[in-house]
Amino acid sequence: MHYAEMLFSNCWQKQKITFFGKVTMDIHPTAEIASTAKIGKGVKIGAYAVIEDYAEIGDNCQIESHAFVRSYVKMGSNNIVHPYAVIGGLPQDISFDVKLETYTVIGNSNIFREGSTIHRATREGESTQVGSNCYFMTCIHIGHDCVIGDGCIFASYTGLGGFVEVDDKVVFGAGVLVHQFSRIGSLAMLAGGALIRKDVLPFALVAGTPVRHYRLNLIGLRREGIKGERLKSLSEAFLCLRKARDLAELELPQTPEINYLQKWIASPSKRGIYGFVSGKTKEEE
Repeated sequence: MHYAEMLFSNCWQKQKITFFGKVTMDIHPTAEIASTAKIGKGVKIGAYAVIEDYAEIGDNCQIESHAFVRSYVKMGSNNIVHPYAVIGGLPQDISFDVKLETYTVIGNSNIFREGSTIHRATREGESTQVGSNCYFMTCIHIGHDCVIGDGCIFASYTGLGGFVEVDDKVVFGAGVLVHQFSRIGSLAMLAGGALIRKDVLPFALVAGTPVRHYRLNLIGLRREGIKGERLKSLSEAFLCLRKARDLAELELPQTPEINYLQKWIASPSKRGIYGFVSGKTKEEE
């Protein structure tokens, strides 16, 4: 090997930190890591990645090249942050005071693909929250103060405004945009390109222009093992809601799904809840 090539090769060799013979961290020499950051065991940090002050990275995370983890991020274990993703950026709120200590809290085993952005909260001591086992495809934006549950999937170019609440195992089609303060219930599926300005019921499939609830998300429910009498009870509940009737009028079995649906509907809504598609529309035909 030519001398210059040897020099170049040595310059770019990754730094492996070992403890009792085991590799505890694998950090590229061009990565910038603040002295106040906390890095767990088995973490891999790629070229030109940046970890800012007071960020916490859990065990076995991968922060790939050019990824950016900003201040006050608290990240669990086994997360993967792909190139050019920015986790914990300042809120896009012109009234935000940059002196406030606010957080971005990330669970375990999430994947953040290229160009994804998640902003920290706007209020002192509060946090934007992401659960575990979520998949964020390319160019996803999660606004300040959002709360996202476990197992959600965000297809590319989905964007959430501030203070949006997303419960567990919601699927977003590509290009979905969600207005601030909206709520999305568990196991809902949102069609690609939907512009969401109101709350979306749990277990529902929403689509169309204007957006409406179409029917139960049967595929998602079956994947979760919700069938038989449990599925029948949900079908009766949705028929009742379609007719704008109170669920209390029905004597439905108190399954976990019905209990959750009733509590979700009873919770305060700032945006209102979408109605159902009419039986007379071309879409339903």
